[in-house]
Amino acid sequence: MQWNRKYNYPSSIRAILNGKRHYDLGSEKLPSVTTILNATQSEEKKASLQAWKDRVGHKQAEFIKREASTRGSSMHDFLEKFLLGKLNLDLLGDNTRERMMADQIIENGLRNKLSEIWATECVLYYPGKYAGAADCIGIYENHETIIDFKQTNKPKKEEWIEDYYLQCAAYALAHNTVYGSNINKAVILMCSKDNMFQRFIVEGTRFKEFQNKFLEKVEQYYFQIKNQPS
Repeated sequence: MQWNRKYNYPSSIRAILNGKRHYDLGSEKLPSVTTILNATQSEEKKASLQAWKDRVGHKQAEFIKREASTRGSSMHDFLEKFLLGKLNLDLLGDNTRERMMADQIIENGLRNKLSEIWATECVLYYPGKYAGAADCIGIYENHETIIDFKQTNKPKKEEWIEDYYLQCAAYALAHNTVYGSNINKAVILMCSKDNMFQRFIVEGTRFKEFQNKFLEKVEQYYFQIKNQPS
C-alpha cells in the first residue's frame, strides 16, 4: 500500500446555508451529498424513520444518533491515521470499541486489497451541483475505487444501504468529471459496534445506474429549491 498524490484536491469550509450543510469552495457554495439525499428521501423512507422514532421515543432516538455519530467519527479518525501511516498498530492497551472496529476494517477490508492511496478525507465537487468529502480514494483490487467507512449498530442487509451506494456514486461522478479519472467501483467497509465486519461492493453497469439515479436526485433537489414558497 503506497501513496500516489496524483490529484490536487480543493480545500473547503463546511457551512450551513438555509439550515442545510454546504461546502464553501470560495467561488461557490454547494450543497453536500448528504443534504441532497436527505432532501430527496422517498415518502416510504420518511415514514419508516418516523415509525422508528415513535417506537423508541424521540429523546432515545436522538441519543442513539448522537452516540453512533460520535463512535463513527472516532473510528474514522483511527482509519485516517492508518492510511496516513500515523497509527501505532502495536499500541498496547488500546482496546476501545472504536479502535477494535477500525482494526476489523483494516485487517479484513484494507490490508492486501488497497494497493494505492490517492486521498483520504478529501473534498470532491461537481461544478455547480454538489460537493462532499470521500473517506478514501485509490486503487482497490486493481480498480480505481471510492472507499467508504461505516459504523453500524447492527449488521445490515444490502437492500438497506442504497444511500451509501448513492453517496459513493456521487463522489465517483464528481471525481471523474473534474479529474478525468475512471472510477467505476465503490466499496463499503462496515463494522458493527459488536465487531462484526461487512464488505459491500458495487461496480460496473450497476454502479453507473446509481450515478444516474443520484443525478436525478440532484435535479429533484434543485427543483424543490426553485419552487420553495418565498
